Amino acid sequence: MENSSPNCARCPFKLAHRFCKIKDGKNPSYCPTKNMPDLIERCLKEYDAPDVYEFAKQAAIQEADGYANRELGYEYIKPSKSRVEEIVEFSRKMDYKCLGLAFCDGFIKEAKIVEKLISGKGFTVVSAMCKVGRVPKEKVGVADDQKLSIGAFETMCNPIMQALILNDEKTDFNILLGLCVGHDSLFLKYAEAPCTVLAVKDRLLGHNPMAAIYNIDSYYKSIK
Repeated sequence: MENSSPNCARCPFKLAHRFCKIKDGKNPSYCPTKNMPDLIERCLKEYDAPDVYEFAKQAAIQEADGYANRELGYEYIKPSKSRVEEIVEFSRKMDYKCLGLAFCDGFIKEAKIVEKLISGKGFTVVSAMCKVGRVPKEKVGVADDQKLSIGAFETMCNPIMQALILNDEKTDFNILLGLCVGHDSLFLKYAEAPCTVLAVKDRLLGHNPMAAIYNIDSYYKSIK
């Protein structure tokens, strides 16, 4: 029996033919657009809140602004801006003044570049590195043989303090740069301002986790 739980990732129909894209489109039995009209109505009420409405509006405009040749028709569009450029543009659209930068210590060089770039665009930038607070890993129950530096003092990543620092500085928008899996989750849980991700951590693949997905049937088939 087919599972009725929402699972858009398993939809068998081409994108242009899907029910979520066109009125008379096709859908599987587990399609949330077809099966969850009450939830659609509930989410639409959330968009009615003035701050959410403006955020969603500017995000949609930014999506289109990331492409060139729109005046020639959809088949001619092409991407024209990097993600960091879009973050700057979106922040201007939202009239943000103070941006937060939460970064991993493995991204010190990149953080310097990003901070200089964004502050050079007229924004105030508040930044916090993952090791802020110098809290030992033993605080969260990490055993000595579970540390990177066995037998030595080792500072744990402290995403909660990163978030609290940016909260105290009343940032308008926060940018995550290379936080570890799990640490990024805690930062997002405790951050008060809206957040976006500039880059994620992938130590093996040079911070390009999609490489494993793109090569799932060849070089990375062992992870299946």
